[in-house]
Amino acid sequence: MIIYISHSSNFDFKTKLYEPLSEIFHSSGHSLIFPHETNKKQYPSKMLFQKHKCDQVLAEVSYPSTGQGIELGWADAFQIPIIGIVHIDAEISGSLSKILSEPIRYHEVVDIKRILLVTIEAAI
Repeated sequence: MIIYISHSSNFDFKTKLYEPLSEIFHSSGHSLIFPHETNKKQYPSKMLFQKHKCDQVLAEVSYPSTGQGIELGWADAFQIPIIGIVHIDAEISGSLSKILSEPIRYHEVVDIKRILLVTIEAAI
């Protein structure tokens, strides 16, 4: 399964998101797309979703982001399943309830390894 990682750019996503997710998924058989792993240029996510080049979106939604909202709207429009994760102390936008079921809450991303893998496997 190919999983696109969606997030705001308003936090240290490489350390706090990319590294723990790489650790969680390293032997899972799933491929992760980290859109800003090498640069901060806009990733062509609309085309990715439109051509169904990914199977799921894993969205870190703790930080408000207009760009991420647009991106999640595209994923929803092209019927790409979206799984949301959110830091335990964060309040999320009410508009996310239109496209996400209850997001998975975490203190540290690595803490949700089991539930995250089970949730992704259940969506296959």
